[in-house]
Amino acid sequence: MKHDNCSPSSTGLLDPSTSDGRVIFFLPWLNMTLAGTTDSPCSITDKPAPAEADVDFILKEIRGYLTPDISVRRGDVMSAWAGLRPLVRDPSKKDTASLARNHIIEVSPSGLVTIAETVDKVIELNNLQPQRQCVTTNIMLEGGQEYDNLMYIRLVQDFGLDLEVAKHLASTYGDKACDVARLARLTGRRYPVVGRRLHQEFPYIEAEVIYAVREYACTAVDFISRRTRLAFLNTYAAEEALPKIIDLMTKELKWNCKEKMKQQTEALEFINQQMGKQARKKAYQEAAPLNLTDEEKSAAMKCFVMVDKDCNGGISVNDLRRYFEESGEQVDEEVLHQLLDEVDLNKNGEIEMDEFLHIYNGIIGGLVGHNPVVSYLRHEMKPISPDRSGGGL
Repeated sequence: MKHDNCSPSSTGLLDPSTSDGRVIFFLPWLNMTLAGTTDSPCSITDKPAPAEADVDFILKEIRGYLTPDISVRRGDVMSAWAGLRPLVRDPSKKDTASLARNHIIEVSPSGLVTIAETVDKVIELNNLQPQRQCVTTNIMLEGGQEYDNLMYIRLVQDFGLDLEVAKHLASTYGDKACDVARLARLTGRRYPVVGRRLHQEFPYIEAEVIYAVREYACTAVDFISRRTRLAFLNTYAAEEALPKIIDLMTKELKWNCKEKMKQQTEALEFINQQMGKQARKKAYQEAAPLNLTDEEKSAAMKCFVMVDKDCNGGISVNDLRRYFEESGEQVDEEVLHQLLDEVDLNKNGEIEMDEFLHIYNGIIGGLVGHNPVVSYLRHEMKPISPDRSGGGL
């Protein structure tokens, strides 16, 4: 999953003939670009995770379809996921060359014959005709009874929702969008009046969590992956929104502390493994040696020393807290620990100089497209040349 600058909002592309015969495609999806796909042998698991080799293959292939001025890098990939595709094998043959991608006839030891698409074939050969007209043609899906393409305008006018949020709710819930809007809390601002976002970059709002629970959502993973697609769109955004989501679900479902911690652990595991965040982190952990200019390295080191309040060669949670307080920034304690964990590659509880430079090197080289710590501190790390600074003595 990539940002939406790789494809038009209403046009996709598919090429069935890549360098090794696999299919490649670009598809616009929820203001992002979905790129894929590839097949690789794997072991059976109920938690399939994307392989870095497959991500690299897809990136290599799609670069050939874009203009030279657009550079697609590993850091541009916001999430990646995989699934298991079962292929039928003839049990009488031991080789894998007999794998079938359509269907086969299977005769079990008991004599039961299983033939895929049997009924369809019987209808075709005997020219069987339906005895009555289809009875489900005019049955609306949930939310479709009173839906129309301009429903989002009503949501803006009647509830004071943000335009982007209103369009999202209307297209997702249909005429049930009004039910979601009624659950939305005041923002405390003149506009939008209601609809607190779960993450500033996406139109999902807190009211959707409450609505989802009342529609039998029972886990945080269910909400970030199925009730919404946040984890599929951006793993960092999903992780940043997770504490708020769990708090809202806790109030609705009356979770105790143990269950709340369990939900967080399972959701983070899902984001890291099945949504590819861990593979992405591993990519820049195993990146090439530092390739920074003296100016870039100097700027990064000065920033590190500025945040290392204890001057002990490592940035701790206390260092981050003091830095943000002195900068006038209010950052939650849980977020501080998340920021530290994101850059603490050796997991010793602090960010060392080498780790800090490694992450910065990844951003410069395109392996890391977004990192919370560096995003907060990036303005401190940009050296300003004299001709752009106004000079001075």
